Amino acid sequence: MSGKPKLHYFNGRGRMEPIRWLLAAAGVEFEECFVETKDDLTKLKKDGSLLFQQLPMVEIDGMKMVQTRAILSYIAGRYNLYGKDLKERALIDMYVEALMDLNELLMSYPFQPADKKEQHFANVVDKTTNRYFPVFEKVLKDHGQDFLVGNQFSRADVQLIEVLLMAEECKPDILANFPLLQKFKARISNIPAINKFLQPGSQRKPPQDEKDVPKVLKIFY
Repeated sequence: MSGKPKLHYFNGRGRMEPIRWLLAAAGVEFEECFVETKDDLTKLKKDGSLLFQQLPMVEIDGMKMVQTRAILSYIAGRYNLYGKDLKERALIDMYVEALMDLNELLMSYPFQPADKKEQHFANVVDKTTNRYFPVFEKVLKDHGQDFLVGNQFSRADVQLIEVLLMAEECKPDILANFPLLQKFKARISNIPAINKFLQPGSQRKPPQDEKDVPKVLKIFY
């Protein structure tokens, strides 16, 4: 299990997408092994690859890692994207946990029943613009640096740029009242590893389409 990390998940964003982003930001090439049927998932469960019978799973450094947050923490520590000390790491963790909550809201939109979509969309926009983005706008203002924590690129910056772009896919003008987040998005998007991941043909996945939902549900349920 040496060589490039191997990512096991369905061919879509889901909970693997932040992992793809973080590896790409670290400049780490990775392979993907797509779970396409329920039988594929059953095989991974039966051969003992999934500690808690769940995906995503990442083979890295001789381990078969599960649990998204554990995988992200390992990658961040492994590739120097986790701050310079314990206090910086605590700040990074706080920011990332909030961003993961928002990510879940954004990610779950296509899976909502038709009669719940409008309400879910309104909830996403409300929490994005009134709870989460004002905090990060203030963090950038108060901190006065190019990055969220210290003056070093970290997993918090990677998670934030991912969520900003996802939110814009949901509502293109959602950053209109957040000038510092707009500048942050432009600045981080120009980091070479990030810019490369944003180009067509990269391993970044497109937004989950409603037509993809039945395929995903068929694998997991």
